[in-house]
Amino acid sequence: MNQIIISTLAKMCIEEPTHWYKYVSQLQRVINSTYQRSINTSPFELLTGTQLRLKEDLKILEYLEEEHRKEFIEKRDSLRKEAKVQILKIQEENRKTFNKKRKEGQKYSEGDIVAIQRTQFGNALKLRQKFFGPYKVVKLLGKDRYEVEKIDRGKEGPIKTTTGVDYMKRWP
Repeated sequence: MNQIIISTLAKMCIEEPTHWYKYVSQLQRVINSTYQRSINTSPFELLTGTQLRLKEDLKILEYLEEEHRKEFIEKRDSLRKEAKVQILKIQEENRKTFNKKRKEGQKYSEGDIVAIQRTQFGNALKLRQKFFGPYKVVKLLGKDRYEVEKIDRGKEGPIKTTTGVDYMKRWP
């Protein structure tokens, strides 16, 4: 509150900075007649039961609102910076944990026989096999992605598809 009072007094006595004390009573009157969220009314209304508003106090009220706005923006920016630091910290922790468990994917070459994992499950598919196959690796796409083609077309599964190394295993 002192920070707001000092900056408001400084704005009020711009022409005569050494005579700041002339404006203290005006500022106190405006602060006492301003709504306070903690008490859900103004201090003056809490004390007397009526509201106090004077036309000459509008400029001071404007200064106070400007200071409240500045304080709000600074606090919000500070909270955002702290949140960003915290997010980056948690992301780094998650990355370390993930990388501990991650292993390098198996490499396949054209012509290898593989099984591909079923990725869609519905009520009727829960008890079905988890892998389709056999499939033949037709093309290497890069970034651990492969194009595969079904060898036995009588079996379940897509005829031709692309899949990632995480969803493949060697055909037994």
